[in-house]
Amino acid sequence: MSALSLFSRFLQHLALLALLASVAHVHAQDAPQMDLPRVELAAGMHRIDAQVAQTPVQRQIGLMHRKSMPPQEGMLFIFEQPGVQCFWMKNTLLPLTAAFVADDGSIVNLADMQPQSETSHCSKKAVRYVLEMNQGWFSQKHLKAGSKLSGAPFSVRR
Repeated sequence: MSALSLFSRFLQHLALLALLASVAHVHAQDAPQMDLPRVELAAGMHRIDAQVAQTPVQRQIGLMHRKSMPPQEGMLFIFEQPGVQCFWMKNTLLPLTAAFVADDGSIVNLADMQPQSETSHCSKKAVRYVLEMNQGWFSQKHLKAGSKLSGAPFSVRR
């Protein structure tokens, strides 16, 4: 077999793998992410069990397709670099509140987000963290901009 024909077969296999990965990615977007790593956070005396979305695909899917979420659970989105982070609710069935969080755990701002909406909600300044909880959770706990979250992600010096 010539080098050209080996290279051609390699490219065919590569194309097939890309196609399979693409199909798997589309299928994965139709189901909720339930198996992400978790981290325990706290807001004062209130405990939060947060799934951690830190890869681009995990962040893109987020809490899409979830039909319910226990009150103390949420999802922490971690970005590599601080930036103005914007979120929307396409394919998200639950009303959520996004807390845009600074590196030290301080809540920069909160945004209530409606299910199935493409309205964009953004941080008021550059942040690396966004914590999504069931809508009403932050207000019930009297948490607002300036309130502080604690946990492993906020204790790491950057």
